[in-house]
Parts: sequence; structure tokens; C-alpha cells
Amino acid sequence: MANTQSQRKNILFIMCDQLRYDYLSCAGHKTLHTPNIDSLAERGVRFSNAYVQSPICGPSRMSTYTGRYVSSHGATGNFVPLRIGEQNIGDHLKPLGMRPVLVGKTHVIADQEGMVRLGIDPASEIGVHHAQVGFEPYERDDGIHPDRVLKPNVAYNEYLKERGYDDHENPWHWSANSVMRNGEVRSGFFNDVAASPARVTDEESETPYMTRRAMQFLEEDDGETPWLLHLSYIKPHWPYIAPAPYNDMYSAKDVQPAHRSNAELEDPNPLAQLYQDRVSAKTFSKDEPRETTIPAYMGLIKQIDDQLGVLFEFMKDRDLLENTMVVFTSDHGDYFGDHWMGDKDFFHDPSVKVPLIIADPDPRADATRGTVQEKMVEAIDLLPTFIEYAGGTVPRHIIDGRSLLPMLEGQETPWRDYVISEYDYFMQPFSPKTGREPLECRIYMIANTEWKYIHAPGYPPMLFDLTNDPDEFNDLGRSDAHEETRKQMHYALADWSLQYRQRETVSEQRAEQMVGLEDKFGVLIGYWDESDVKPPATAPDYTEGQITN
Repeated sequence: MANTQSQRKNILFIMCDQLRYDYLSCAGHKTLHTPNIDSLAERGVRFSNAYVQSPICGPSRMSTYTGRYVSSHGATGNFVPLRIGEQNIGDHLKPLGMRPVLVGKTHVIADQEGMVRLGIDPASEIGVHHAQVGFEPYERDDGIHPDRVLKPNVAYNEYLKERGYDDHENPWHWSANSVMRNGEVRSGFFNDVAASPARVTDEESETPYMTRRAMQFLEEDDGETPWLLHLSYIKPHWPYIAPAPYNDMYSAKDVQPAHRSNAELEDPNPLAQLYQDRVSAKTFSKDEPRETTIPAYMGLIKQIDDQLGVLFEFMKDRDLLENTMVVFTSDHGDYFGDHWMGDKDFFHDPSVKVPLIIADPDPRADATRGTVQEKMVEAIDLLPTFIEYAGGTVPRHIIDGRSLLPMLEGQETPWRDYVISEYDYFMQPFSPKTGREPLECRIYMIANTEWKYIHAPGYPPMLFDLTNDPDEFNDLGRSDAHEETRKQMHYALADWSLQYRQRETVSEQRAEQMVGLEDKFGVLIGYWDESDVKPPATAPDYTEGQITN
């Protein structure tokens, strides 16, 4: 039976791209004010220790959309397909009567080879389902469209052309993410132009466009079918180009000092040094690039906050906030020169820690409104939260994450002892220098409240004492005094890696029903005579319908 407007429970799932955990005023940023995101935190819970399962777009998002660790779902890089058959957000929510809808980015790469192998037409309903990681693509736009890689026929490009930006086949690049300098168009991929305004207006830029598309979906909503609307903003991901007035809303005086220590350059871990030697690291280790680019990054965040204000007001006018869980997060962070690194891809907090705010309208969550939850949570916890919110049961044999609903409702619940993140660096330009095969180019992070341990096969480990060195400046990976701690963290990582996460076809309930199944079948192994046969061997009542998932 369809839910009515007052009964149904919706989810607005907002994800930014490359938004650091500490670039919100509710998270302590000194000059960047984000009142609309802050207001969300006031009516919900802000999770101050949320970690993604990979510090790069594709693998991180695939973990979020499947509820599984990277080593479970196998999409280990930005251009690595999510294998066909991997259960996704649509597989879990559609059977519960919820409609998962996408506006914006997912970064999923379809498993075309798998579809061919199984005879699946990519244009068929099941083909689109897997190609869109279970979402109905109201508007799919991954937002990174440089000319040398793609000449995309995306709706946003067509929109810009209709607005008169038709001097190039790819106005995403040459209008929305480029500037005019000295009478010439300059690409926003070059950070020296970050202070200049984009060639498009605020209204025509990506963030307001996607906000309007989300509101268009809500206007078309039938008022009956519960939905999960994934509003996935492309910004503040590079190119760091903002439209006026956001391009110069902030200046160098608003840039907080780089979070780094000269000690990090003295005999660094050899793998960490390869990251410090990347182009992005060399650029953002200098003051001028930081003071030029970070203000534009802040402007892009401010624009997102302003647009969320528009969206929240739109939803309030339609009484949608009364029955909609609102989730705000990011897929990873950005170094911006912290730890002498640039972009993301490694495991210091600026890269792997993200903002997470959840506002649940259910009265059972009233006791936690406006609070900060300090327990370590993971991005994979969102999907099981959605499943429980929609009235379902989390399939523990498939999903690695844990529902956050008990925390939202103020319940004391047993929780994990550590968080995990993974990364394959085989596509990094420096990978040939390591002398390692692509399958060997992997890194793991395990962290608890006291220690962060990084394991990269072929390299010394890295270890940070989060109690005495919360800044993560002093690598103890080769310290004789910390050998026992490294062993303990390595054993914990090994225990995690040995978890049994591939028995997707047999649920825990079915596993319990299968106890003594061979006896029930009449396969009597090792008995001496009939007198030894006891239940369940004497209960041959098995039928196909009695053993269920």
C-alpha cells in the first residue's frame, strides 16, 4: 500500500565533492560562515569523526553506495568498474518501496565487459540499474569533462549553449570552469587564475543549476512514493573556479595556516615522499598558490551553503522537511598543502576525514538534536541507516556498515573499535618508480581513537600517536619504542582483512536454518546403526520453500 504524504519517509542525501571536514563554521572554521549547513547540524547530529573508505572519488562513492569496503566491492580506482551484480543502493531500497533518484555525480563506471559476458543489454532496465549504481538518473553529471578525455553531451552543457555559451563544444570547461584574462580564455585547471570569476554567472554555474534540478524533481513528486534524492554536488572539487561574487568573497587573510611541520620533510616514509613530490604537492606547498586558490574554494563552499538555504526553504514551504531525513557529507577532503601534500589520495585527516550531518525528523531523534557525536563512523554506515529508516532489515552478510539510527535516537549501542580506508595507487604517475606491479600498489589505513596505522606492502609502515600528536606530524612507523603498538595495529588490520564478507547468497537467518541440513536431507554420515540417529536426522521435513534467504 502506498504511503501518504504524512506517512511516507523520504531521504535527501547531499554529497559534496572534495569538501574538507573542517571547512564549515559549525566545525570550527574561523572565517567561512555556513549558516544553512550549521542550521542542519542544529536540528540533527554532527558526526565529528567520520571517515571515508577511500580518499578518492570513485572507490569512496562505491563504498557509500554499496555499504561495503573497497576490498569487498572491488572498484579500487576512479576508472575501475563496479562489477556487475554488486548489490547497490537501488537493490537495497527499491524492494522497500523507496525510489532512489540522482541529481549530480556518482563517478560509477559501468561494468561493460561483465554485461557482455552475461548477455545484458546496457540500455535495458537491468543494464541501466547497474550502470547507474541503482539510481534513477534524473540528471547524471560527474562534472569533470576536460576536452582531451571527454566531449560530453551532458544536459548542463546543453543548458549553457542555450544561454549563449556556444563558442566551444564543451562549455563546462571553457565557460563554467574557465575565466577571461587579458582578453583570452584561460582554463580553470591552472590555479593561477583561481581568483578570477568564472565566465558564467552565479545562476548559470553548476551548484545553482543542480539545486534547481533537485527542486524540479521535488515539484514533480507524486506525494505518495517515498524517495531518496541524492543531490550530489560537483563542487568544491577542482577546477577551483567560482562565479562572481563568490570568486573574491574571501581573500588571503581568510586562509588558515598550512597544517604541516618541517619534521615531515626529514627522512619521510619513502611512499609518503612520493606523494610529497607530486605536482599538486609542490604547488600547494607554496604560499602564493594557497592564498590564491583557497579563497575560491571557500567561495564555492559558501555558494553551496547559500543554495542549500534556497533548497531548505523550498522544502519547508511544501512541508517536506517534516518527513525527510537530511544527510550532508562529502566523498573525501583536500590537502591544500597540509603535510606538504596536495589534492587527496593519502590518509591524513584533511584527506580521509569528512563532514557528516544527519537530521532525522522522527520524534525519537529529538533528544540528540544539536549534538556532536564523537564516535568514529564510516561512510559505509549511511546505506544501512537508510535501509533501517525505510523500514528494512540490514543484511549483515552483504553490508559491512552499521546503521547510525541508534546513535541518532540517543541509544547506547556497541560500536566498532576502528575505522578502515583503502587506496590503490597503481594509476599514480609515480607508481613505476616503486618497481611494483599494479596489483601490489595498495595502501591500507586502520585508525582508532589512539592510533592511526598505515600499511603499504613493500614500504615501512606509518604510525601516528593521535593522543599526543593529533596533528599527525610525527611518524612513528620506524620507531623502536613503538614496535609493539605497530604489531597490535597490524594484527587488528589482519583481523579485519580476514572477515568473511563474500557469502552474499546466504543470509545469517538462512545459515541458522542450514544447521544439520545434511542430516535433514538423509545424508547420514558416520552413524553405526539406526539407533544412533537422533533429531534433526530423524526429521526429513526439508522442502525447497522452507530454507529461505
